[in-house]
Amino acid sequence: MKKTEEVKVFISSKESTCDECSESLGRHAWITLNKEKGALCLACGDLDHLIFLPAGDAALTRRARKYSILSAVVLKWSRARKRYERQGLFVEERALEKAEKDCLADEEIRARRKTREAAKRAELDLEYIKYFSQRIREMFPHSPLGREAIIAEHACLKYSGRVGRSAAAKDLKEKAIRLAVIAHIRHTETEYDDLLAKGYDRLESRLKIEAEVGQILAEWEGKANEM
Repeated sequence: MKKTEEVKVFISSKESTCDECSESLGRHAWITLNKEKGALCLACGDLDHLIFLPAGDAALTRRARKYSILSAVVLKWSRARKRYERQGLFVEERALEKAEKDCLADEEIRARRKTREAAKRAELDLEYIKYFSQRIREMFPHSPLGREAIIAEHACLKYSGRVGRSAAAKDLKEKAIRLAVIAHIRHTETEYDDLLAKGYDRLESRLKIEAEVGQILAEWEGKANEM
């Protein structure tokens, strides 16, 4: 295994489609490039659990990158300068929160947090999330209490390219619900992010944790004894 290059996310300048899930992403979508698969949405690139930290505050960015196990630089093509320019960084939410705590004396940081949380609330389709959450609880009755709401809110952010925004998920199809739960388990219950950060590629990392994900999934479904 060799160390991978810095993970990059690009802001597309034209209409984009994910080459893995075929979901239409529209213009100005966040995509990552894979040598074998092509252009991937954040969900298929396993980066959809990260949140965007805009450029502009060097201290906050430095701290957030330090605390985040997995991070990705966000780039956008500048027609005027004929080059890609950094727009910010994708980091783990817990890392950003820790970095913000380190900067709480700075009034601008507090204002940034307030603005970010307000924007997040505005993006949530609360009614849709309610039903998405209910379907998770029906399909996975033994999952930890309250976890269905966390999964639904994360998966259903508008314009995110996450699994909860797909056409199938909007119809509350069982496969889409299951994919959202699997993604949550992968990132929160296993060492998947650590493996990516250490340089393992996505498929290799998934194979290493596949059995663990399957076991947890069965437990949440109440089928652990059937395995």
